[in-house]
Amino acid sequence: MFEKINQAIIEAMKNKNKDIVDVLRMLKGAIQLEEINKKIKLTDDDIALIVSKQIKMRKESISEFEKGNRQDLISKTQSEIEILNDYLPNQLTEQEVNDILDSAIKKLEVDNPSQMGLVMREVSPLLKGKTEMSQLSVIIKEKLSSK
Repeated sequence: MFEKINQAIIEAMKNKNKDIVDVLRMLKGAIQLEEINKKIKLTDDDIALIVSKQIKMRKESISEFEKGNRQDLISKTQSEIEILNDYLPNQLTEQEVNDILDSAIKKLEVDNPSQMGLVMREVSPLLKGKTEMSQLSVIIKEKLSSK
């Protein structure tokens, strides 16, 4: 994945696409910083988590820009999110996420929202980087509340 990002930077530089170069350089910097902090070579899963964090940060920025009515910054940030989405693994469909959650709930035999942490612990390794984790907690809470 890291090599794919490096190649994309080179390609974007050749095509003189400054926006893509800027976003990918920021991503590359975040990956390298994480490698330095952890003192290990990151896996593709680790890199996918970093990409997810970058997207999440930009989504939070968009909500702040909306409060300030800064349409120029909103559209720029949205285009950055679109670029970063290309470097996420394929996202699971809503049905696939629900199937994994139903399976985990059945396996753990949980039936109330106070046990949500057990389900999250079970499914997080399977779903990290493949779905929106903030949405995941909402879905789990709904499923456990309806039991």
